Parts: sequence; structure tokens; C-alpha cells
Amino acid sequence: MDWGTELWDQYDIIEKHTQSGLELVEKYVKFVKERTEIEQSYAKQLRNLSKKYNQKRSSKDEPDCRLSSYQSFLDILNEMNDYAGQRELIAENMIMNICIDLTKYLQELKQERKSYLLEARKAQQSLESTYKQLDSSKKRFEREWREAERAAQNAEKTDQDINATKADVEKAKQQAHMRARVAEECKNDYAAHLQKYNKEQSQFYFNDMPIIFNKLQGLDERRIQKLAQGYMLFSDTEKHVMPIIGKCLEGITKAGTNVNEKNDTMVIIEQNKSGFERPGDLEFEDYSQGINRASSDSSLSTPKGPIDLLGKNRSKNFWLFKRSKPTVTEDFGHLPPEQRRKRLQQKLDEISKELQKEADQSEALGKMKDVYEKNPQMGDPASLATQISQTSQNIERLKGELNKYETWLSEAGVRGETLRYRAHAINNNGAHEVLSPDGAHSDESTPDSSQAIYAEFDDDFEDEEPVTPIGKCTAMYNFPGASEGTISMEEGEELAVVEEDKGDGWTRVRRHNGDEGYIPTSYVAITLNK
Repeated sequence: MDWGTELWDQYDIIEKHTQSGLELVEKYVKFVKERTEIEQSYAKQLRNLSKKYNQKRSSKDEPDCRLSSYQSFLDILNEMNDYAGQRELIAENMIMNICIDLTKYLQELKQERKSYLLEARKAQQSLESTYKQLDSSKKRFEREWREAERAAQNAEKTDQDINATKADVEKAKQQAHMRARVAEECKNDYAAHLQKYNKEQSQFYFNDMPIIFNKLQGLDERRIQKLAQGYMLFSDTEKHVMPIIGKCLEGITKAGTNVNEKNDTMVIIEQNKSGFERPGDLEFEDYSQGINRASSDSSLSTPKGPIDLLGKNRSKNFWLFKRSKPTVTEDFGHLPPEQRRKRLQQKLDEISKELQKEADQSEALGKMKDVYEKNPQMGDPASLATQISQTSQNIERLKGELNKYETWLSEAGVRGETLRYRAHAINNNGAHEVLSPDGAHSDESTPDSSQAIYAEFDDDFEDEEPVTPIGKCTAMYNFPGASEGTISMEEGEELAVVEEDKGDGWTRVRRHNGDEGYIPTSYVAITLNK
């Protein structure tokens, strides 16, 4: 069954139905667009929410950073950020695969339908034109036949009239004969137009219009099939990212299981243990015997002792809960012993790293100066004097700070531990100067290898060194990398991480061949260097 056979007389119905079908496609495209706007708004709100509660993620000095509950909360925020990225991906894929594709296909269908309807109108106009010619020839035949009949009757009447002359009779007969001949010609013309119309009408209803209707039927079937594919893509687009969304949700669950309440309470002890001993009993002061008021030798020398506070405000019985905030000092003397040792240790680590950095820079400047002296065409050694002088001053300043903090740490007591701080400096001969734990200096000579120096120098100046990777990652899913600035990857491929995710759901990576680009953070498992 087809439209050309079964609906041969339902042109208006077919025209209306095909128009309604195209409007349905437009309505679905509009629906999907609004859905993508909701997804994008939802993703944006999720990102803002994660960012709002993740303000302190870069502050490593926060006491809570070592708590598993705090770290798990940060993990949840990161997973929510990745989840938001997947919602954005859903919106992007729906726009590309449904909205844009269907809109383009819809324009093609409109043009095709318009051409079919134009063919139908032309066929209809041709048939109507033929019918008008038929009707005109029919009316002329009818008019001429009546005139011929009147002329014949007039000739007969004249012939029977005894008063009519022979000439009148002959004239009437000639008129009747002429009218009969004209009527016969009109009859033949009418018959020809009738035959032509019947032939065109048969062509119109049995050939032309059925073909056009069947073409419109095929167009409508293709439209329905394409719309059905759009319906399925609406679901498949979300199903495609479900595994990644599932991993995000698994990450949130894992964050909950990683919380260790015992470890968190131990961290609180480690961070806040003062090292003080509990206060002893107060001695009885017998004022009746005139004994001078004295404090117990076993009480603590705190900023405000228990006796002072009790004397000023006897309603505050628990002095340890209302301690005044001490003044911060450079040697951390305002902190309890245990916390002071930890802060001094931390400060020494920071100074040692900074000193090592300056020592490496001084060593590099020394090598560069040697190269300039041996090859003046490559540079002026005097141009490095300012940098070398500044680096030497920085090294001396840092060595002084290192000795100062080591002294304070020794005064604070390290409980039998040795000072494990070693800083490297450069002396005038380019050798490493190593600070031993007791503050003595030992020299380690550096062999002068001209070839190595030239090779290293040439490498530095011939090619600009790429950014040092901060970690590596393994692709968990395929990514086409079709957008500008992105890079494709295959599942299982290992890449170097060049730049961390800054909260927008993208991480910058580099291949072994040097190609760089951005990939979705949620598509890879990242391991950063410590």
C-alpha cells in the first residue's frame, strides 16, 4: 500500500501531514536545545559549588589538610568537578549530534518537499488549462450547433413560404449549410479537446500524482527514521558518559571509605601536642601563721599561671581553656616545645631547599662563565658578574639563616635526633661546599670536563627546553581530540602531565613525540610527582 494508490484524492491531507511532520522535527530540536541549556547551567552551578568550597585547596599550611575527612571532602569536590565536566560533554554532544545534524537534515527535507509540491501544482495547472480549453470548445460547439439548427429551420420556413423569392430561398439554404459546416468543425474540435483532456486526466491521476505522492511518502518515512535516530541519540549520548559518571560516583564512595577516624584523632595529637607536663598540686598557704604566699614550684611558667588567673577572676576555674594569645616570634618561642620543634624543623627544610636551588644556579652560572671565557664569541663573562654576585649573597644569607634555625632547634632539643640538613654552595673554584651537621665545611671538587660543559651549554642555547612534566597519566577511555587545542588519545596510552586541571575539567599533557594538548581530566588516571 502506498499514498499514490490509496490517497490519490487526498492532496490537502498529504500536504498538511508532511508540514506537521517537519514542525515536529523543529519542535524536537528546540526541546533538545533547552535540555542542553539546562545541562550547561547545571554543570556551571556544580563547578561554582566545587570552587566555592575548595578555596583553601592550595594552602598546605592548613592544619586540617592532613585529616582524612578533610582530604576526602576535597576528593568529593574534585569528583563533582569532573562530574560537571561530563554534564557539559553531554550538552556538547547533544548539540553536535542532534541539534545541528537534525537542523541541517530538516532544511534538506523542506527543499525536497517544496520541489514535490511544485511538481504537483504544475501538473494540476496543466490539467486545469486543458479542461478550460475543453470547456471553451464545448461551449462553442453548443452555440454553433444551435445557430445551425436555427439556420436550417429558417431555410425550411423560407422554402415553404409562397411569397418568398427563389433568391431568398437560395440564400437561406446557403446560410443553413454554412452554419451546419461551422457546427461540424466545432464538434470535431470539441471531440479533439475532450480526447486530449481525458488522456491528460488519466496521466494526472494514474501516473503523475501517484509518483509525487509516493515521493512525499518516502520523504516522510526518511524524516520519521531520522527523528527516531535523534530520539535514540538523546539516550545514547548520556549512556556514553555513564561509565565515567559511574567512576566519579565511585570516587565519591571511595572518598567516604578513605576516612579514618582513628588516624584523624592521632593527627590532632601530633599537631597540637604541647610537650608540657601537667601542673602539680598547690601547697597549702597558712595565712594564720604569717606564711608568705608562694607558688608551687611544680606549676608551669605559662603566660598567665593558674594562681594569677584565679586571683583576678575566681569564676574562671579552668585556666587552660582561657589562655591569652601569645605574641608570634621568629624563633617560634611562643609555641609549646613540641610544636616549636616541628615548626623549626619545617623552616629548616624550606631553607635547605632554597639553598640547594641557589647552589645549583651558582654552579650553572660558573659553568656558563667558563664557557664564555673559553669562547668569547658566545658571550661576555662580565655580563654574568651581577648574577653571580647576587647568587653568592643569597647563598650567604641562607647559610646564615640555616645556622640560626639550627641553633634554635638545638636549644629546643631534638630528642637524640641528629640535624639532617645539608646545603650546597659554590666557592670561587666552582666546587661544592657542603655544610655538615656540626656546621663544619667540606669541599667536594668538581671535575672540569670541557666536552660535557660544551655539550650541556650547546643544548641549553640551541633548543628551548620544554616545560618539565609534573607527573604522568594513563588514558582510561578513547578521546578523539577534534576540538582546537585538544589532543587525541587511546585507552591505555601513557602521557606526561604538563599542567594540572585548573578547575575547568581539562589537563594539559604531552606525548613521547613532543605533541601537546588538552584532554578531559576525568578520562585519565593521573599520578603527580612528589
